[in-house]
Amino acid sequence: MASAAEQMAANLSWGALGKATELRQRIFFTLGLLMVYRLGTYIPVPGIDAVALRQFMEDAASGIGGIMSMFTGGALGRMGIFALGIMPYISASIIVQLLTSMVPALEQLKKEGEQGRKKINQYTRYATVGLALFQAWALAVSLEAGDLAHDPGLFFKLAVVVTLVGGTMFLMWLGEQITSRGIGNGISLIIFVGIVAEIPRALAQFFSQGRSGAVSTPVILGVMVMVVVVIGFVVFMERALRKIHIQYPRRQVGMKVYDGGSSHLPIKVNPAGVIPAIFASSLLLLPTTIATFSGSQTGPIMSTILAYFGPGQPLYLAFYVGMIVFFTYFYTANVAFKSDEVADNLKNQGGFVPGIRPGKKTEDYLDYVVARILVIGSSYLAMVCLLPEILRSQLSIPFYFGGTSVLIVVSVTMDTINQIQSHLLAHQYEGLIEKSNLRGKKRPGAKKPPTRR
Repeated sequence: MASAAEQMAANLSWGALGKATELRQRIFFTLGLLMVYRLGTYIPVPGIDAVALRQFMEDAASGIGGIMSMFTGGALGRMGIFALGIMPYISASIIVQLLTSMVPALEQLKKEGEQGRKKINQYTRYATVGLALFQAWALAVSLEAGDLAHDPGLFFKLAVVVTLVGGTMFLMWLGEQITSRGIGNGISLIIFVGIVAEIPRALAQFFSQGRSGAVSTPVILGVMVMVVVVIGFVVFMERALRKIHIQYPRRQVGMKVYDGGSSHLPIKVNPAGVIPAIFASSLLLLPTTIATFSGSQTGPIMSTILAYFGPGQPLYLAFYVGMIVFFTYFYTANVAFKSDEVADNLKNQGGFVPGIRPGKKTEDYLDYVVARILVIGSSYLAMVCLLPEILRSQLSIPFYFGGTSVLIVVSVTMDTINQIQSHLLAHQYEGLIEKSNLRGKKRPGAKKPPTRR
């Protein structure tokens, strides 16, 4: 039997969207800031040789030119002011989350509520500045070493560092503004727009390869069908839940006796989201990225590593799968779903799993259930991320089509749609309350209450 909220969500229409003035303003505000982000990707860093940079990024397509250009919306390939993108902030957030679960002082700070959350956000911003400074300086040195600067020297390096770090901090502020005053998660939407903006160019390049005969028509049709199937599979798996039955006993509070009830503890099949894929991709692309920026100075050790761990190689694919599985379990246990905290919360609220004692036994049971669920979740992540890698290496698809990008696009789209539906439901509830109040005031034949003198 569908709930009242589910029935209202099923009846949502474009007419309801037109009447929701606040939601419409939020959507326009979000679109405006995303347009500012896209304009910034075309503003170049001063002192860059554009022709040499274009050739350099074409050669780097299998390494940093692939996944990093995907996350920056092409700003890295054009060396725009947003060339670092929002990735320093993402990396800093993940590092701080992991440290929060492992450092007792940070874990205690997390339990202090809103004040502790603000302090942790402040630490995240400091870590973002540090990572952005390091990455911007390394990029400036690499640009100078690759003869991509018109006037190399200390002034060029400082100009690149200031421009790129400022661009990253501006994007971080932009994402926070979208989250608070717009619709959806601002940081995720910035990455989402960067990925989607590169799709038309990649498709045009792919179809031009088909017209020239480099890629056959069956391969093009097969890739299109595969994309649709993968997206449908990702949507299904991201919505898949394992529900654990929770029972609450009858309790007495003062003079009132509350009947016992039951509910469900939902556990996602993939609690870690897209984080394991991002971690694994970043670490495995590190040798290729170092070799790209070092140019002809690559030594025999690095050449051997690249020969076995280059994109599409068997060892690369094997380690990719292994690291996705490892990070899925590690991130879930330390950040996404901490079974000891869940068991303590259930015990404090008086809830219990039927047949399982509260406390340590419940924690062990949750660990057992989550470990079994993650077998499916990690396998799903590995399969989605591995399939495009195999197709790119075997079929020579001429653009970066990664499972990470599919996961991000689908997850952000689902989250944004859910937030829009939540705003529409809130607007409909407000309309129903106003109508009921008006009917109560204008009820025909209603007697006025007697006034006391």
